[in-house]
Amino acid sequence: MTIEERKSLSGTVIQNLVLENREKLSISGVLDVLSFDDQVVIVETELGLLNVKGENLRINKLSIDTSEVIVEGDIYSMIYSEKDSNKKGSSLIGKIFK
Repeated sequence: MTIEERKSLSGTVIQNLVLENREKLSISGVLDVLSFDDQVVIVETELGLLNVKGENLRINKLSIDTSEVIVEGDIYSMIYSEKDSNKKGSSLIGKIFK
């Protein structure tokens, strides 16, 4: 079942993160891979930006059809941030003067 079929059935966004032994991360609901190197992978998902940090990271699978990415390596952290974090008021200075 594709992401579009799942969305039409439930009406909500479905995203899965499956981390196996801190070495293999499967991510569904991926829109784009914005940046990657051996220490940081930044992925745009339907629920926001996902920063994956670690060592010896590599993208093992990237499927546009299924909106899925598999990252392998030594994974230390996964952090979500908002898609629109560049908008006014989202930075520290913007929040202070809001």
